[in-house]
Amino acid sequence: MIAEVVPAGVRAREAFDDDGPDSSITLFATEQAVVEGVLDERRKEFTTVRGCARAALAALGVAPAPLVPGPLGAPGWPAGVVGSMTHCRNYRAAAVAPTKDFAALGIDAEPREPLPRFMAERIVTDVEAGWLRQDFPSAAGLPLDRLLFCAKEASYKAFSPWTGTRFGFRDFTVRLRPDGTFRTTPPTPGTPFSSPYPAGLTGRWAARSSLLLSVVAFSASYAPNGYLDGLAPKAGKNWDN
Repeated sequence: MIAEVVPAGVRAREAFDDDGPDSSITLFATEQAVVEGVLDERRKEFTTVRGCARAALAALGVAPAPLVPGPLGAPGWPAGVVGSMTHCRNYRAAAVAPTKDFAALGIDAEPREPLPRFMAERIVTDVEAGWLRQDFPSAAGLPLDRLLFCAKEASYKAFSPWTGTRFGFRDFTVRLRPDGTFRTTPPTPGTPFSSPYPAGLTGRWAARSSLLLSVVAFSASYAPNGYLDGLAPKAGKNWDN
């Protein structure tokens, strides 16, 4: 499903449980250390999503490497690669792309169900709520608050590694569109993606079966000349790592 949403040039792999081939990988010692003593469910999803990531990396011709969360949680990727991982109930996925083609990448998956009211109130701004009423007069069972959350998660994952900064849910302004795209405005003027915002800040979303999916991918052409040369993204928070 995620492969239908990511743009051309991005490699993605997914799993729907923790019993398939992606769950049988052997973690590197540094990865194993991250999940020492955690609940078995957490260890399994951690392993399976890294199996997805290694399969996606293999599609790029990149050898397996430790994918260890940094100080704020974002996984590190091999040199020359940007990537993102996500996991939710009964779903794990990873997407990767070469830095010569993409400057940043974020994916997210969420269950296709409304957010609890208290969470929706924290995440959806008045402006965004107005856009949802205007652009989706009939949502036909689509949980728009959860979909907005999904789009903000993907946006966060794309931006966080560049800035090394913790953001809140309301720091990103997202306008969902019925055509399966969304416009995301980041909270960080002065970064390589500051105003005027390029067309590359359009994300994609999809509703598939019991899942909501979102992807944000920025072409390398949107980074200033030389910005990517020898640059490794900073360690930033990644809510699904």
